[in-house]
Amino acid sequence: MTSNTSPKAGPPGATPLLCARDVHGGYGGMNILNGVEMTLHADEVGVIVGPNGAGKSTMLKAVFGLLNVNQGEILLKGEPIHNLAPNQLVKRGMGFVPQEKNVFPSLSVKENLEMGAYLKPHNVKRMLEQVYEFFPPLKEKRHQSAGELSGGQRQMVAMGRALMAEPTLLLLDEPTAGLSPLYMNEIFDRVKKINAAGVGILMVEQNAKQALAIADKGFVLAAGQNRFTDTGAALLADPDVARSFLGG
Repeated sequence: MTSNTSPKAGPPGATPLLCARDVHGGYGGMNILNGVEMTLHADEVGVIVGPNGAGKSTMLKAVFGLLNVNQGEILLKGEPIHNLAPNQLVKRGMGFVPQEKNVFPSLSVKENLEMGAYLKPHNVKRMLEQVYEFFPPLKEKRHQSAGELSGGQRQMVAMGRALMAEPTLLLLDEPTAGLSPLYMNEIFDRVKKINAAGVGILMVEQNAKQALAIADKGFVLAAGQNRFTDTGAALLADPDVARSFLGG
């Protein structure tokens, strides 16, 4: 089911940054995704929510080439990208931050960030300064081992490393999982700032209410299919969404 309110559509005539059409895919011959549809423009934050097992993280992995798409297509800036290798997608302007094991704990914060610029080593100094602007605590702790940081600060390192490659689309898999409310709000605030700087964001979140509050577009999945697609505000105001997916 798709609600009736039209989501933000981006500039008239603009090619979507990301377009997924009728995407099917899964593991070991069993589909988890059963016809997912998504469109996201470059100036938007998109949030994928839904119950456990809905296919949220699976869809993110399909976009980033970590999962075989056996039906449908995924387009980046109008070009087909489904089933391309992740390193090819990074070259095309995509960044991905996994939920777990997303930093090198024995390396310093600065070394972690520099690892993200391996495709553009000449941009390291400029991008470090930009990442430090997004995440001021990282500049203060740049010589500290990433493994010594708090969970929220490690998440900043992981996001910062992905930004070092100057992506046009950043994929975030549950960036606030396990974080305190303080760090959760800070990460969401940084997501909005990164988007305002010209990076499209597509993220999976379990903290659905808070995530939809900052979303230009929300995609509610269930059983690998779209149940609702709308603006974040419209989904929060929809009683069917609240009752079925937001615990209220």
